[in-house]
Amino acid sequence: MRQYICEHDTPVGEIVLFTDGEALTGAYLEGKKHFCGLAGNILKDSGKHPVLERAKNWLSAYFAGEKPEIGELQLNPEGSDFRLEVWQSLQNIPYGKLISYGDIAREIAIRKGLARMSAQAVGGAVGHNPLAIIIPCHRVIGHNGNLTGYGGGISIKIWLLRHEGIDVSRLSMPKNKAFKGKSHR
Repeated sequence: MRQYICEHDTPVGEIVLFTDGEALTGAYLEGKKHFCGLAGNILKDSGKHPVLERAKNWLSAYFAGEKPEIGELQLNPEGSDFRLEVWQSLQNIPYGKLISYGDIAREIAIRKGLARMSAQAVGGAVGHNPLAIIIPCHRVIGHNGNLTGYGGGISIKIWLLRHEGIDVSRLSMPKNKAFKGKSHR
């Protein structure tokens, strides 16, 4: 499958955007965990492809403090049925709000008629989100307000949460993880 890519500079670093020509398939913080790199039939694009232009405009609006809707973009992330279900749940988290992995697991268990669902399994799916920031996995926290891993790093997660007006002072930092980024707001 042919993919087109471009890079978009943001306050949290470069984001590499991918499209299959019809929909956005990836938005990766360059060089971070799960960044897919360049492989396969990739055509570098100046960002003039309409799908990539829309994604760049969406990200620019987000970082300008606006609240663009996820539905403004045509998305086509690739993953297992379970991962797709988790990523769909992430899209329902409102701007400036937090949810826990356990909350998502409970929601999915209820939808599927299951007694319970593993929060760890949900965490694995959240961690492999191919559309960083756009599908807001940064809004997911651990049990009792624990800040947990983020593919872009904890400092970027904190920056994004502050950008959305979330008071991170009430959240627990992972051990040995001090925030070293610029403060926002």
